[in-house]
Amino acid sequence: MIQRVTVPSLFPPPTYSHASVVEAGTRLAFLAGSVPLDADGELVGPGDPVRQAEQVIDNLREQLRAVGSDLAHVVATDVYVVGSEPAVLSAVWEVVEASGLSAGPHSSTLIGVACLGYTGQLVEITATAVVPGEPPA
Repeated sequence: MIQRVTVPSLFPPPTYSHASVVEAGTRLAFLAGSVPLDADGELVGPGDPVRQAEQVIDNLREQLRAVGSDLAHVVATDVYVVGSEPAVLSAVWEVVEASGLSAGPHSSTLIGVACLGYTGQLVEITATAVVPGEPPA
């Protein structure tokens, strides 16, 4: 159902694909950015991008579950991290890898940004996922 493509003529990516191809007729879910807020709307892990990334992944799992999908069916992500230090971006990417999200591997872009939407927010992930199975009747 999902074809992951690593282009031989390009630099080999460490843990992601250059592209993902999904057969026509497959249902896709385009998820809003997953943010590091708990169920009460409180910021989790102030000042800690790794803890925030863990919460973002937990919230992403919930978003996917709500539409009948899961991390294994994610085909593309954009990972936004406040900061310009490669070490901070790498630490967040390690959380992504540990979650199994990149196991596909999926297509992803890791982006350092100046700020995100919530005060104190350091991490956000947007995702596109395949929704397996038949649509509800």
